[in-house]
Amino acid sequence: MQIVETSNEGLKRAYTVTIKATDIAAKIDGEVSKIAPQVRMPGFRPGKVPANLVKKMHGPALHQEALNTTVREAIDKVIADNQLRPAMQPQISLGEGYEEGKDAELTVDLEVLPVIATPSLDGLKLEKLVVPVADSEVDEQLTRLASGAKSFEDAKKGKKAENGDQLIIDFVGKLDGVEFEGGSATDTALELGAGRFIPGFEEQLVGVKAGDEKVITVTFPADYPAENLKGKDATFDITVKAVKVPGETKIDDDFAKSLGLESLDQLKGLLRGQLEQESAGLTRTQMKRALLDLLAAGHDFDVPPSMVEAEFQQIWAQLQREAQNEADPEAALKEIEAEKEDYRTIAVRRVRLGLLLSEIGQANGVEVSQQEMQMLVTQAAQQYRMEDRQRFVEYIQQDPLAAAQLRAPLYEDKVVDFLFDKAEVTEREVTREELQAAIEADETAPAPAKPAKKAAAKKEAKKDAPAEDKSAKEAKPKAEKKETAPKAEKAEKKPAAKKAAKKD
Repeated sequence: MQIVETSNEGLKRAYTVTIKATDIAAKIDGEVSKIAPQVRMPGFRPGKVPANLVKKMHGPALHQEALNTTVREAIDKVIADNQLRPAMQPQISLGEGYEEGKDAELTVDLEVLPVIATPSLDGLKLEKLVVPVADSEVDEQLTRLASGAKSFEDAKKGKKAENGDQLIIDFVGKLDGVEFEGGSATDTALELGAGRFIPGFEEQLVGVKAGDEKVITVTFPADYPAENLKGKDATFDITVKAVKVPGETKIDDDFAKSLGLESLDQLKGLLRGQLEQESAGLTRTQMKRALLDLLAAGHDFDVPPSMVEAEFQQIWAQLQREAQNEADPEAALKEIEAEKEDYRTIAVRRVRLGLLLSEIGQANGVEVSQQEMQMLVTQAAQQYRMEDRQRFVEYIQQDPLAAAQLRAPLYEDKVVDFLFDKAEVTEREVTREELQAAIEADETAPAPAKPAKKAAAKKEAKKDAPAEDKSAKEAKPKAEKKETAPKAEKAEKKPAAKKAAKKD
């Protein structure tokens, strides 16, 4: 085997590899000796078929297998002899005109990882913004919880329904006088003013009394999930069976017990713990971004273009998916297109930070244990149907790249935690608003700093998002859940990927 380096430019390498025909032939002979004992042919005893007949029967397949084996060995030798650390899978091409019995000439193109000096961790300083949880915040959460669990009691006879009251109704929906599927229900509880039904439905029932019958006309939203109802005018025959008024929800031990707890103090403790956990998530986000900014500012080295392109394509694909969910997809696409180079700059920084964190982790013995990896695989498998989970596990076990992608977020977190432990950390108490402002400070940064401020590790955006999204999710009314035909559609989704990319 002859290996010749044809290009050595930056992080790019190219080689020509010549594999002798005799080496390939030797591999074929080796394959023949392996399969010959299992070959069956009329006129010969089992395992006694001559080698030349075995070659004649299985020649093309044997040659292809031998060629594949020698190519793999050649690539391994190129990497080992030249002490290369490939950034991505090498690109391999077999010379034109190759045929069995001739030498095989390969062209190998690849990019290598940069040589990164192990960063010094001396003098690493970070500020930790801490948000103490006030009693008033716990009380606010408690009040919100109680309001969400409010009860209703029968109103006085003849009372006209008002916003905030609850109706028990039967309804029948019709299009052009004909009932449509999913448009009817009985004994349905409807809180007036809650916005759970489509626009115009609840408003027309203000003022009704128990025993009333009423026909209302509404227009389904143009983006309603059911195709046959989008933008259509419909009527609903309503029968009001009862009017109920909100009952008083006392925040006491009995209320806590209705939630399956032992006492009000236990409920307050759980709410305080949730608030502390949310604050801790925001604090970690702030510290991690500060850490990444320090690392990015202190290190500047070339990164493999193929890795940058792969990272950029992931960012771009998600941005485009999110843009399609906007109210005006065309305008959203134009907006991200205008910032395309900024997002490419983000990709460069993410790759650079990823390589830097990997170098720090390897130099300091940070690793993901086998037990932690098994837990990751088990958690990821839960996203699939029961019958597909074992196939997913086998896929991860057989594909090193897939396993590495699954491992990467946890590995990064462990490196970040290692750096937190090494850093000199000073704490400062702030309000939740001040902490949020510190995290989002880059959104108001001056234009020249925009690309650098946007950039951050890819997995950071994904991991830190839940800490911010959780409080927002709790603030949303339950009415946004998908309901039956006359119910309101879910609130419009925000372009999370774009916002996360910009924020980072």
